[in-house]
Amino acid sequence: MYALAILRYRKPLEEVVKHVDAHRAYLGGLKAKGLLLASGPLDPRTGGALLLRVPDDAVDATLDGVRDGDPFYKAGVAQYELLPWAPVLGLDALDKL
Repeated sequence: MYALAILRYRKPLEEVVKHVDAHRAYLGGLKAKGLLLASGPLDPRTGGALLLRVPDDAVDATLDGVRDGDPFYKAGVAQYELLPWAPVLGLDALDKL
């Protein structure tokens, strides 16, 4: 199963950037675990997005854990919208990542 996480900043960008290094280090850990496939800020920079691969038997728990562990979320500078996703077109390409 795949999922999209949409992050929306809840504080001014000046406050958000104070947590960027910790957030990116956290995302690096998710990537190393095979959960995160891609991430980056939105344009304009009002938040960001994550493309995740999550276990079929633990979608909700995994997504809640991703959100709850993020320094952005912990600091209250961003909120998460978690969207489990079942792609059809392009699934083969995603599975190769």
